[in-house]
Amino acid sequence: MNILVIDDERSIRNTLKEILEYEGHTVKLAESGTEALELIKGITCDLIFCDIKMPGMDGIEVLEKIGSMGLDVPVVMISGHGSIDTAVECIKKGAYDFIEKPLDLNRILITLRNATDKSTLIKETKILRKKVSKIPEIVGASPAIMRIKEMIERVAPTEARVLITGSNGTGKELVARWLHEKSARANMPFVEVNCAAIPGELIESELFGHEKGSFTSAIKQHKGKFEQADGGTLFLDEVGDMSLAAQAKVLRVLQEHKITRVGSDKDIQVRVRVLAATNKDLSSEIEQGNFREDLYHRLSVIIIHVPPLAERKEDITLLSAHFLNQLCEEYGMGSRQINPQAVEELMKHEWTGNIRELRNVMERLLILSGKQITKEDVRAYANPLFH
Repeated sequence: MNILVIDDERSIRNTLKEILEYEGHTVKLAESGTEALELIKGITCDLIFCDIKMPGMDGIEVLEKIGSMGLDVPVVMISGHGSIDTAVECIKKGAYDFIEKPLDLNRILITLRNATDKSTLIKETKILRKKVSKIPEIVGASPAIMRIKEMIERVAPTEARVLITGSNGTGKELVARWLHEKSARANMPFVEVNCAAIPGELIESELFGHEKGSFTSAIKQHKGKFEQADGGTLFLDEVGDMSLAAQAKVLRVLQEHKITRVGSDKDIQVRVRVLAATNKDLSSEIEQGNFREDLYHRLSVIIIHVPPLAERKEDITLLSAHFLNQLCEEYGMGSRQINPQAVEELMKHEWTGNIRELRNVMERLLILSGKQITKEDVRAYANPLFH
């Protein structure tokens, strides 16, 4: 482990250094809070020992600064003027443990072992979280995709509402997820609602929640998607399929930042960034009276259009290779190749199902083809109605 010792007393620094290095750890020393914070910027720390009483910046201030830097590192506070109140204050501010001077060898070793276990758990949790929540990259180098990536970089850090348009299978949800991932809300919930998949009579309950007994099947209180997404991002997929009654209530939430559960008259404050997507022409839907114009203007502060694959066929080279590698990993197969003539053959297709269809085709080709996917394989298996 990499351990940092912060103490203005040289004897304490050297004693801890000897003990910790004897246990097989790498140790860095700092004699002040200011020096320590500069060191932390350039090194990786798995554990920090920090004295409380130091000239200039004291240990509690250092602890607060470490917390504000967002570092997941156990900090053990050391004090020669220990009291229960001081210990409690340190723990409240995020310290892992509190040790009194004069330092006791057994106490240090027990704390070291426990902190090592915690540091290992923190690392494992980070790795697992990364594996579980890894968002697929947006693959492509066409001008249209480069514009979308640039737009995400510019818009994500803001609170602007975004309407994502495009036909089915183009990757609208992926754009929404990256807008969330690159925002200040990335560590908060990302909640998706498929407005087309929820019956009209249940959409209000799904979005705003309901109280127990508010309707026949409401056997207990239910938090709606707006409450579940509080502090994070709510993604309204296929928003063009939402009923007019639900649209009116969503408009109110966007205006007033509060919701009312079905069967209740109590307002609940929510802090949600709303992203929406649709495969419909909302201008046409407004003209036909199916979509509220005022809601459209609320949702479409920024519009990102995701073009169909047929309009960016130059991306098929990258996409086919990407899906092939991804699928080989999922199936536990060795790497497979697709030759250039096979890619050219793929480019001749219309791709009405867009990216989703291409992935399905690559999966079919992986299963049915040999070590290398050829033009003949594409001709034989790319059409789902192959013989």
